[in-house]
Amino acid sequence: MARLAWYGVIAACVSLCLSVPGLTLEPREEETPTVQVKDPKIGPATMTKEDAKASIDRSIGYLLRTQLPDGSFGTSTVESLWEEGYSNASFYAWKMAGCALVCSALLAVEETTEVREGLEKSLSWLLENPLPLRGSDWDIDNNWTRLYYIQTMVQAADDPRFQSPEWKDRITRRGIECYEQLEKNQDPLGGWGYYEGIVVSRRPTWSTSFATACVMPSLVRAKELGWPVDAKLIARATKYVERCRLPNGAFTYGLDPIPRINGGEHINQVKGSLSRIQVCNWALRRAGSKMATEERMREGVDVFFREHKFLDVARMKPIPHESYYANAGYFYFFGHYYAARVIEELPAQEREALHARLRPHLIKAQWKDGSSIDFVGSTYSWLYSTSFSVLALQAGLKHSEE
Repeated sequence: MARLAWYGVIAACVSLCLSVPGLTLEPREEETPTVQVKDPKIGPATMTKEDAKASIDRSIGYLLRTQLPDGSFGTSTVESLWEEGYSNASFYAWKMAGCALVCSALLAVEETTEVREGLEKSLSWLLENPLPLRGSDWDIDNNWTRLYYIQTMVQAADDPRFQSPEWKDRITRRGIECYEQLEKNQDPLGGWGYYEGIVVSRRPTWSTSFATACVMPSLVRAKELGWPVDAKLIARATKYVERCRLPNGAFTYGLDPIPRINGGEHINQVKGSLSRIQVCNWALRRAGSKMATEERMREGVDVFFREHKFLDVARMKPIPHESYYANAGYFYFFGHYYAARVIEELPAQEREALHARLRPHLIKAQWKDGSSIDFVGSTYSWLYSTSFSVLALQAGLKHSEE
């Protein structure tokens, strides 16, 4: 009976997720592969810049169609039975984090009248609404907002379209406000996380390598822009991520005095660290760490492609960390975005071939309506997945080979 009840909960979750507004769960129309491959189920081995542009256009079309009149995206309410245990504050935090990522995507792509209108509306919403607060003693999902909110503010501060005094002052003020909150939430070891540790404290006591890494380059750039960023804060974060690296190139989930690898199929093995390897290598490179050598970054991208099946099989799994090597579905687009960022750190003559290999893994996971998804939760899941896909594909269009 207990098993039947559990199946009933799963069915209810699926039914609720299928009711998400704007979601069309239909397979996207097949496209002609740019090259022939032995297994047609895998898709083409490479895709061109034109394929990327077409995918980006579909994604941006989806995002702009689902933008709300106030400029935001998604909701700040519970949308899945899987999320009942979170504090109310988390849903607003996820909404704002999702809006920040969408705004980053709109900042990155080629401008049209529709894109510019949506961009200004989304940026205005981010600037006008309060940053989320901590939800409970254990739930600090508001950190997700800060990690990506400051990325968007730095990106906007660098954008020539937002250099007027009115825009620049608002962007700088809110960026500094976000930084100040990040400073207060940096754990004693130097990292950032999204749940509390064993000790409940005003300054959280548990962090992860990937949450810490994803914000480091934004902090580095914010300091270069003249924002009052403490260099010691960046140094502590850099040291945290460096200490998470294992001799085999993997990065542990979080920093432990003794790395936890209690079995052959552990999350801290390379095959469970595929996405963390990318974001950590990129962050260390941008922070000037000697650990992020060109050779190590290249090796990280190589293993990402070689062991990609472990990300494939985890995508859309309904329970976090249930797949091989404890991979979770939401590692998928996150990892591909940061793989694209690592590729951009490699020599120019190597980039296009690697981006061409990355594109099929993004485009094959795009729905007919232009959206992308790797883990079905709240609307935030569609926002981050689609935005990461856009940003990853756009990274491969920025430069021509030198």
